Amino acid sequence: QNGVMSGLMQMLLLKVSAHITEQLGMAPGGEFREAFKEASKVPFCKFHLGDRPIPVTFKRAIAALSFWQKVKLAWGLCFLSDPISKDDVEKCKQKDLLEQMMAEMIGEFPDLHRTIVSERDIYLTYMLKQAAKQIELPRASETEPRRYIPAVVVGVVGMGHVPGIEKNWNSDLNIQEIMSVPPPSASSKIFKFVIKATVFGLVGYGCYRIGQRTVRFILSMPAAQNYLQKLTEIKSQ
Repeated sequence: QNGVMSGLMQMLLLKVSAHITEQLGMAPGGEFREAFKEASKVPFCKFHLGDRPIPVTFKRAIAALSFWQKVKLAWGLCFLSDPISKDDVEKCKQKDLLEQMMAEMIGEFPDLHRTIVSERDIYLTYMLKQAAKQIELPRASETEPRRYIPAVVVGVVGMGHVPGIEKNWNSDLNIQEIMSVPPPSASSKIFKFVIKATVFGLVGYGCYRIGQRTVRFILSMPAAQNYLQKLTEIKSQ
């Protein structure tokens, strides 16, 4: 639905998610599921999914990477086998270690960090600020002065997004640019064409080999041989 590259990227990230689940015995995103459960217990509480849509993030991330960066990232995700313990998860909660990990990611894939982390920092900040706007109380008439009450908001975000949200909180944000999907590059078009040509070529070759074997099998049957012999005799007469 979202394109070949986005589909492949999502499959690889699902593999990573399965690896984490297998190692820790719990699926990623448990904090968000817990937030949803708790919100349902609060009367009149509105629950908002405030992150940028996944297809937009994937397409922008893929467009930002060069061909070799895509290959390197896919290779790393395919062969992810590093053991993860609950102690490792607790260490990630330390701010210094988390910042170090983020810095390593920036050094290896700066464009990927920009689209997956920095841009989403802006989007999450924008959505939180929208939710935190004061609520206007209903008025009995047009002449009555407007009255407002502060909104009570609880934002549940990944630890890696907290510094970015703090940094962007007092900025005038515009999310239109980070919501657009850039057109595919020439290398991306060539890669898609190669994949499609390979798939169709393999399917065509498979059909040819199956058809060839089927014809040979039919011709080797006694009934078919008798029929062909009769046709030959009729033709010679």
